[in-house]
Amino acid sequence: RDHILNINVGILGHVDSGKTSLVKSLSTHLSTAALDKNPQSQQRGITLDLGFSAFTLPMPTHLATPETSEFSLIQFTLVDCPGHASLIRTIIGGAQIIDMILLVIDANKGIQTQTAECIVIGEITTDSLIIVLNKIDCIPEEERSAKIEKVTKRIRKIFAVTKFANAPIISTAAAVGGEKVASIGAMVHNSSSKGGSAVSTKLGSYGIDELVELIKNTVKVPQRDISAPFYYAIDHCFPIKGHGTVLTGTVLSGSVGVNSVIEIPDLQLQRKVKSLQMFRKNVKAAKQGDRVGICVTNLDAKMIERSIAASPGSVTLLANALCLVKKVRFFKFPCRTNTKFHISIGHTTITANVVFFGLRELSEARKDPSNPPSSSSSSSSSSSAQATEADSDSDSDEFRLPKGSSQPSSAQPSSASSYRQSSLNAAYHRGFPSQAGFPFEQ
Repeated sequence: RDHILNINVGILGHVDSGKTSLVKSLSTHLSTAALDKNPQSQQRGITLDLGFSAFTLPMPTHLATPETSEFSLIQFTLVDCPGHASLIRTIIGGAQIIDMILLVIDANKGIQTQTAECIVIGEITTDSLIIVLNKIDCIPEEERSAKIEKVTKRIRKIFAVTKFANAPIISTAAAVGGEKVASIGAMVHNSSSKGGSAVSTKLGSYGIDELVELIKNTVKVPQRDISAPFYYAIDHCFPIKGHGTVLTGTVLSGSVGVNSVIEIPDLQLQRKVKSLQMFRKNVKAAKQGDRVGICVTNLDAKMIERSIAASPGSVTLLANALCLVKKVRFFKFPCRTNTKFHISIGHTTITANVVFFGLRELSEARKDPSNPPSSSSSSSSSSSAQATEADSDSDSDEFRLPKGSSQPSSAQPSSASSYRQSSLNAAYHRGFPSQAGFPFEQ
């Protein structure tokens, strides 16, 4: 499989917008966790966990470069994310592994609450997004064109102030007449087709071939660093009798091969890789961007649900972290120092006590990056550091230490280092679109 370039495509959107039906219409290869195999998902009729499937195409001509000359096929791994509000942490975990997004919107309902959350996640994680107007078959045919045009204009207005202002919009019906009617049709696979498994749409769907063509023409080759330490996001874990324990997930950096030694930092355990599989096919190695199953021995599968694996010694556990943050535009409350927040990194979410600081330096650097803050300004903001409550309506802007504690001397940066950090922060924040007039703030 060395000749296959893998692209991870996140399928995001509000609950019941037809995401899983769309995945069914696109997929030709299914993983062990695909299409709502979870019994609770089937019982409740909604996606509760991440699902993975794929389809393969010949390498697009516009991607033919010396860097991609080794690849003859391109595989799109579809990451089917839940849409329910209570499962936002699962969505965040899925978003960390994607290269591009299909944002699925119900053409009858337009932008909904979780659609907005998906836009925020998309702005953080990727530069490539396609808007899929699904369920157009539910609109009477005589009203369809006018309705689609109206919804499209509304979507364009909302997206105009995001980084996806020019995102392509395509209309589809992944399951004409609903899932039960469409399921009567059969998925046709043409494995003998030149270039690998061809994509054939499920009978009763509409616009799927056009969507596949749009994805192929839109995709860009992501940057991969296979020389970095191995880092792997585990999303499922299960035992196979007579073989060992299988970890399934996505390689986020570096590479791994058979007989490599990997570490699970949460458990402080190291294990040798017994075998590797990609979509049920044995492989000898996997690199950044690949979805792969890793089989190891002498590991209790019950000890892992969501976790990471990495090169031994490359990941350490932290009690404290210094982070550059930007407030999500939809969050209406002030971000106050010494408040507990949920912190999500990959598939892990914890609660943490947060201290905000540095707003003054950020503001000065953003106004004039070429003019460093004065020594007095840096010293002043260090001794009573202004909380980074950017874009909030907080009544209290000053950060004060809890009673009985003192400001550590190490928190007194030099003017040069303060300016250097402020300039980096300013450059980071300028990468985000302006928040003025965003429709969701009304």
